[in-house]
Amino acid sequence: MTKTQNRTLRFVELGLMDYETAFRYQEKLMNNIIDLKLKNRDTTPEEYQETPNYLLFVEHPHVYTLGKSGDEHNMLANAQKLEEINATFVKTNRGGDITYHGFGQIIGYPVLDLDNFKSDIFLYMRNLEEVIIRVIAEYGLKGERSEGETGVWLDVGKPYARKICAMGVKTSKWVTMHGFGLNVNTDLRYFEYIIPCGIKDKAVTSLKRELEHEFSEGEIAELKIKIKKHFCEVFEAELF
Repeated sequence: MTKTQNRTLRFVELGLMDYETAFRYQEKLMNNIIDLKLKNRDTTPEEYQETPNYLLFVEHPHVYTLGKSGDEHNMLANAQKLEEINATFVKTNRGGDITYHGFGQIIGYPVLDLDNFKSDIFLYMRNLEEVIIRVIAEYGLKGERSEGETGVWLDVGKPYARKICAMGVKTSKWVTMHGFGLNVNTDLRYFEYIIPCGIKDKAVTSLKRELEHEFSEGEIAELKIKIKKHFCEVFEAELF
């Protein structure tokens, strides 16, 4: 590690938080890192300040988010239906199409300066996938990548292929925001109101469905520990 590479992660558990509040929180962290990177360009080696990295965990109330390149036609519910199911719809600035976030889902938002790791967005996405693949392997599930389709899948190449973890990110000046949504106890009926990620011929699943077991609060806490452990291993980072 050099003075220009800080591979420590500040972990923040946000708990239950609405999507737009969490978005503003991420955006503030991202902008602070970008401002520091710009400031560092004009400083002497003695004045240089390491840029921080963050790993945020959060759970959102029912919300559908549409990425900047997404198709609104993949939102199948109208305003009345959204009100009936107590959900909101938000256009956001991440990549990818439409997805659902809600109760029983672990959302991970890494806000990283990739210059502290490797400035390669393709590698970053594959590393995020690798984290989840390793995590669910601890529960006996074989997570896979599906060519051209970001995220972690089960039974790729088979008629019943299904996604267990969706991903979408934004980067600016090599600083990341947004991240992954791992379905744990997620109510999968909410995916019926969208074409998830714009993919019509594949289903969505959860740990609860695959393992036929609802995770308790203690088991979710244990799952979060596993995610943090594998994140640090894959990204060769330290958490504090």
